[in-house]
Amino acid sequence: MLQRDRASAALGMVVERDEPGEAVVSMRVREDMTNGFAITHGGMVFALADTAFAMACNAVATAEADTDADITVAAGADISFLKATYAGQTLTAHARRRALTGRSGLYDVTVTDETGDVVAEFRGRSFTTRRADPGTAG
Repeated sequence: MLQRDRASAALGMVVERDEPGEAVVSMRVREDMTNGFAITHGGMVFALADTAFAMACNAVATAEADTDADITVAAGADISFLKATYAGQTLTAHARRRALTGRSGLYDVTVTDETGDVVAEFRGRSFTTRRADPGTAG
């Protein structure tokens, strides 16, 4: 999935782990990712967490759905920002499945900095569609 995700690629995200129900994605914060206060823009932290969430959701969909063509999308998400970060730091998002019932899932993502300090906590709600993944559609 990430191979076709141009937004995540443009932000320099790297997949560290991609397993059913769990994913780890990292990103080095660049100067152009900071806000007017010279701290990492919250949207960048959210984007990192959202990408890890998407990876974990779709690994589950591929492994457990009736067909590997089903895609899973966000039904909703929220984030709590806990620590400021700056250009030059590396952030890591670790997504974990908490529940999966039918086509609905619940995932928690912890974003940490390179020292292991928690930067943000993200909770995502997923929905597995019956829409074909354009990467697997023949």
